[in-house]
This record gives sequence, C-alpha cells and structure tokens, in this order.
Amino acid sequence: MLTVCNLLLFIGLQMTLSTLPVYAEGNLNASSVQVSLVTSLFALSAIASRLFAGKAMEKGGRNLLIFLGLAISLAAVIGYYFSGTIVILLLMRMLFGIGFGMASTAFPTMASDVIPIRRMGEGMGYFGLSTSLAMSAGPLIGLSLLQGPGFGSLLLCTGLALALIVPLGYSLTRGLPAHHKEPAPEPVTGPKGGVFRKLLIPSILNLLLSISYGGLLGFLALYGAEIHLDHIAYFFLFNAVAIVIIRPLSGKIYDRFGPAALLIPGSLFIIGGLLLLSFASSTAALFPAALCYGIGFGSMQPALQTWMIQSVDARQRGTANGMFFNSLDFGVAVGTMLLGSVALYNSYAVMYRYSALAPALLLVIYIVILFNRRRSRLANSSSTLARP
Repeated sequence: MLTVCNLLLFIGLQMTLSTLPVYAEGNLNASSVQVSLVTSLFALSAIASRLFAGKAMEKGGRNLLIFLGLAISLAAVIGYYFSGTIVILLLMRMLFGIGFGMASTAFPTMASDVIPIRRMGEGMGYFGLSTSLAMSAGPLIGLSLLQGPGFGSLLLCTGLALALIVPLGYSLTRGLPAHHKEPAPEPVTGPKGGVFRKLLIPSILNLLLSISYGGLLGFLALYGAEIHLDHIAYFFLFNAVAIVIIRPLSGKIYDRFGPAALLIPGSLFIIGGLLLLSFASSTAALFPAALCYGIGFGSMQPALQTWMIQSVDARQRGTANGMFFNSLDFGVAVGTMLLGSVALYNSYAVMYRYSALAPALLLVIYIVILFNRRRSRLANSSSTLARP
C-alpha cells in the first residue's frame, strides 16, 4: 500500500516535471531562464517544505503531512490550468513543491518504520522501485498526453493520480505504527555527531547523482527536437525497464556488501549512459543509453537512501528521508540551472557530455572516502598491535 501511494505521488510529479518546461516555452513564450525556473523553483520550495516535514514526523504528525500535502498539491494542479502567464505558473510550481515536500517525506519514513532493520536495503529497494518507476514512466506518460490529447488531459490525469492516494492514505494512517519497535543499528558510515553531519556525505553524493537527472527532466524533449528525433521520450521507457530489472537485486547486494558495491559501478554506468545519449541519432540508439543510465540510477538511488536511513536512529528517519529528497531536489534544481546555461551557449548534446562530470565527481569523492577509511582502519590496527 505504501509503495502504491508513493508511486501515485511521484507519477503525479513526474508527469508535470518533464512537460511544464515544454508547455511554458511553447504556450507562454518563456525564455530559457524562465524554463529552468519551472523546475528549480519547484525543487527549492519542496526543500523548504521538508525542513518542516522532518520535524513534524519526529513529533508524530504524519497524518497532517499526508493530507495537507495532497490538498495543496491538488490545488496547485488546478491552478496550472488557469495559469495564463509564466509568473502565475511559477507561483503554482512553488505551491506544488510545498505540498509535494510534505507528502513525499511521510511515505518513505512510514516504509522504513515497518521494514526489518537487517533487511533495510532489500525493503527500501522494493519500496524505492515506485520512485524510480515513476521517474521513468511519468515523463513518458506526461509527454504522450501533452503531445496527444493536450494540456488539459495531462492535468486531469495528474489530479486523478493524486486524488487516488487519499483513500489509500486514510487506510494506511489507521493501520501502521508510529515508529518501528526494533532498535536502530549503530551508524555504519559517516562522521559521528549530529544528524546533519551523519547525513552530509551521502547527501552530497545524492546531490551529484541528481544533477544529471535534472538535465534529463528539463531538456530531453528539447534535445529530441534539436536532433529531429520524434520518439525521444522512449528513453524514459527503456530506462524504466532497466530499473525494474536492477532494483530487486540492488537491495540484496546492499545488505550483503554495502554501498560501495553499488555506488562505484553505478557511477560508471551513468557516465556511459549520458555519453551514449549525447551521441544518439536514432530511436534504437536510445536503448543502450537508457539501459546504462537506468542500471546506474536504479542501483545508486536506493543505496544512498538506505545508507542515510541506517545512519540515524528510528525517530530521526523522517529527517533522513527529508535530507535524501532535499538533496535530490536541490541536485535537480542545480542541474537544470547549470546545464541550462551550458545549453544556452552550446548544443544539448554537448550539455549532456558536460553533465557526465557530476557522476564522475561523485565517483572520485566516494573512492577518496573509501581510501581514507581504509587507511584509518589500518592505522588503528597497527597502533593496537604495537601496544605492549
């Protein structure tokens, strides 16, 4: 039930996240800067909303977050239809971000509360499949609706997806415990100290992972027009296929071998996928690009989320999930703004080559972290053996 609710929530987001920039440019005559604001303002408002949502979850306010968040999000979707100017559309995007930030913090925290601690990687892998599937299928559905029946049908389907969560969410809030009774493990990674310091490293890595995804959401449809490829949205379909294949396996790999077994090869797959996409000239060429990107993204995202959840105690999981999605949204916002600036002076193909620098930097940072930890462990072992 939690997975279905989360799927519907993110489907509602993703159907508009990839289409509103196209609508703003084509129907509201938005500039390239304004087009990037359609995505970045949503992300920044969601980040601000989650700062409140994480604290509310710690105090047991999940019901308020779910239903108030859904109500605000639905109001914003209705507002899209009556947005006759880019300014009003941007205000509605900020309103949607506030509502989405509330609801998107509640569902993963509730999921982590009912998953056994020792199977957290596997459980969050299954639950996170809803997020990744929505991130892949949502843009495909949204672009198909926008190019087919039109903007009104797109908003109707988005509103229906969000409205369906209400009865499901009501049954969930009556049946799940406030917090899982099983004690949380000791932090497995990250510096000791406050919650923020424990979550800082995986948050930075998640931000870097999300930068390239921001480039896909904000500019893939425009890239398709640049290279005269009518079916560029198939990238999201092929990406979804790869995620469905890798997600059930990635959680088990995490539980057995830890995050390194997913983050290192995943970064390489994402770099390869972006480079292949930048040279694509046909629909067939999208398949290997999307497959590589989907394997990388589908394995790395749940690994980072599980890492963050396991780094805090049970009552701080709302904060951990809030930081996970905040770093994701901030990465998307930064990605659309930076990559949009690159595309302004270059082609979109060149922009996607530049976007591969983000996962490359992620890989370098993580390898340095692993090297420093290994050196620290060896130094501690040597000092222990040297004692009389």
